[in-house]
Amino acid sequence: MKLRAEALLFDNDGTLVSSMESVHRCWALWAREYGIPAEDFARVELHGRPAAEIIAELLPEGVRADALARIEALEVADVPGGVVLLPGVKELLNALPAGRWAVVTSATRPLAGARLREAGIDFPELVTAEDVTRGKPDPEPFLLAARRLGVDPARCVVFEDAPAGLAAGRAAGMRTVALATTHPSAELDADVVVRDLSAVSALVSDGGITLEAEPAS
Repeated sequence: MKLRAEALLFDNDGTLVSSMESVHRCWALWAREYGIPAEDFARVELHGRPAAEIIAELLPEGVRADALARIEALEVADVPGGVVLLPGVKELLNALPAGRWAVVTSATRPLAGARLREAGIDFPELVTAEDVTRGKPDPEPFLLAARRLGVDPARCVVFEDAPAGLAAGRAAGMRTVALATTHPSAELDADVVVRDLSAVSALVSDGGITLEAEPAS
């Protein structure tokens, strides 16, 4: 399958890198520290959502700021050895000029930057939780990335592994490529679903970027 674009927007965790073991390890410790019952914690979706939104579901307002600082500290400390570069990432990113792609993540800037650097990814543009008032599935993060790159949203392609991120990309008027790295293909609503970024190649020309994607079977 071929897609044409002027810019590519990538989610981070589950798309470029995997830190899910670290995420679950840190959040489980955090939940114990704040006395959150296991059954309450088990009902919360952790992946692809800003930490502030997760905390708002679990704790009263008066302790949320401290709780947010605590989970960020735990996750940043756990980054060394807790991040794995996913297949095909370096090959695809190395084919892209700096002004043609961005990372759009629900993580905070310190955490996102630490994870990307741990994986050896030199990111040209980064949109994080601090940059927006509404996180995914709202389209605001992707629209901001398109604006920073100076590209029409309709000429962007979003790469995401989470349903919330794919919904945000669609709401932004962008085409979407889903990676079946953290969710079954049947749960992913996108223009094309691939196994991971090893199934995607890019050819850059003056006319833009031509993507070739091999759909997941």
